[in-house]
Amino acid sequence: MNETMICAVGNVATQPVFRDLANGPSARFRLAVTARYWDRDKSAWTDGHTNFFTVWANRQLAANASASLAVGDPVVVQGRLKVRTDVRDGQSRTSADIDAVAIGHDLARGTAAFRRTGKTETTEAAASPPRPEPNWETPTGKSDGTDREQHPEPAAVA
Repeated sequence: MNETMICAVGNVATQPVFRDLANGPSARFRLAVTARYWDRDKSAWTDGHTNFFTVWANRQLAANASASLAVGDPVVVQGRLKVRTDVRDGQSRTSADIDAVAIGHDLARGTAAFRRTGKTETTEAAASPPRPEPNWETPTGKSDGTDREQHPEPAAVA
């Protein structure tokens, strides 16, 4: 599949809007991405042009993004770029959306404390029964194959 995957680093420009739809949760927010460059004449960093993207998140990413993000937060967004052109009131408009795969706070500009959501843990636990931790130790001494009783092979993963 030929899709344009991008990684955009910027700031949350609007409060995320969460909707619980029939086909699952969805959230959207606007992302402001401003280029910065070093201006030799001023000997200072200068803001360049700002691009705005509408970021769309679905399912668990939507719930987590709406609970975690606020206006002004520095974020990194990875996803599929969708550029659309339409005509409104006789004028042609172009918009750029990002169908997000991953969203996270930009740790180059601050700290964050990660917390797993309870829903993900219970979903994963219900999907597969608990398996014992495999014993990765190399058996020593016996070469006749009888050491398998002491170190059973881990069960095959379906």
